[in-house]
Amino acid sequence: MPDSVWNDVMRTVSDMLAFAVADGMLHFELTAVYEVFAAPQLDYEVVVCGDAPVRVGRFTVEPDLPLGDLARASTVVVPSVADVDAPIDLELVQAVRAAHEAGARIVSLCTGAFVLAEAGLLDGLRATTHWAHAEVMARRYPLVEVDSDVLYVDNGQVLTSAGKAAAIDLSLHLIRCDHGAAVANTAARRLVVPPHRDGGQAQFVLAPVPSGEGHPLTELFDWVSGRLDQVITVEDLARQVNVSSRHLARLFRAVTGTTPLQWLHAQRIRRAQELLERTDDSVDQIAEASGMGTATTLRRHFHRTVGVPPDTYRRTFRPAGGG
Repeated sequence: MPDSVWNDVMRTVSDMLAFAVADGMLHFELTAVYEVFAAPQLDYEVVVCGDAPVRVGRFTVEPDLPLGDLARASTVVVPSVADVDAPIDLELVQAVRAAHEAGARIVSLCTGAFVLAEAGLLDGLRATTHWAHAEVMARRYPLVEVDSDVLYVDNGQVLTSAGKAAAIDLSLHLIRCDHGAAVANTAARRLVVPPHRDGGQAQFVLAPVPSGEGHPLTELFDWVSGRLDQVITVEDLARQVNVSSRHLARLFRAVTGTTPLQWLHAQRIRRAQELLERTDDSVDQIAEASGMGTATTLRRHFHRTVGVPPDTYRRTFRPAGGG
C-alpha cells in the first residue's frame, strides 16, 4: 500500500498500539519503546498481547490481551528476539500475519524483523535489523532486501528498525508520522535524545582485523597496521607474504570475505575512526596518518563508508573532555 494511502487509512482506525510478545524476547526494546508510546501526552492505547505470561529477558510479562487481539490494533510492535537461531513461535507469526491482513501497521524492533520475515511480510521489501544479524537474515530470507546500513526502514504498512537505540529512532519517526514534528520533538526532549540522528548503522560497525593464529595472513595484518600512513599496493601485500597477487586475492577472500584493496580501505577508515575518537588531531592530520592523503579524500570516503562526515562522527563518539 503506498505511503500516502496508508497515512489516510491510519487516520480512520483505532489508536490501539499493541506489543506482540512471546517467550525468548529481549526486554530492553520492549520496555523502552513501551515507555515512549505510553506517555500521557500521546493518544495511543498501549497494550501487550500474548497468550500466557512470557519470559522477556530476566522478567516475566503478564499480557493485557491474547495474541488474537493484535488484529484489533492500528499498530503492532514486535520486540527483538534473543536467539535468531531458535525456532520462531508459530502462533506469534500467525497472529502478526493476521494483524497485517486486518490492516494493522506492523513494526519490528531489532531482531523482531525475523518474525516479520518468517510471516512473509518483508518479501520483496527493503528491511533492516541489527547489523550483527543482517547477514543471517539475508541468507535465511532471500526475498528480503536486507539493508544493514540504516537505522530504520519505513515501507508504509511495514517498518523495521536496527538494534537497541534505533528502536527509539523508529518510535520517534512513528510519532512524527502520526502527530507531527512538534509532538515528536517534545517526546525526544522528554527522552533526552535527538529527534533525528544523522547517518546509519555503519558508524557503529567496527571493521576489526581477524585475530588469532592459524592463517597465512596474520603477520601481514600486523605489518599493514604499522604502515597505514604509507602508500601500500596489492603488489606490496603479495610480496610481503611471498605469493602472487592472484593467490593473495584468494587468501583474502577466504579469510576476510573481501578483496585486499577493500580490506585495506576498511582498515584506513578504522584508523581514522580511532584517531577521531581518541585525539585532537585535525582532519588533515588524520587523513595523512590513515593513508588517505588529503582531508578532502578522507571526508569523501569516510562519509561514503560510515554514513556521516568525520566531524559529525567525532562529535558523536568523542568522550566529553577529550581523549
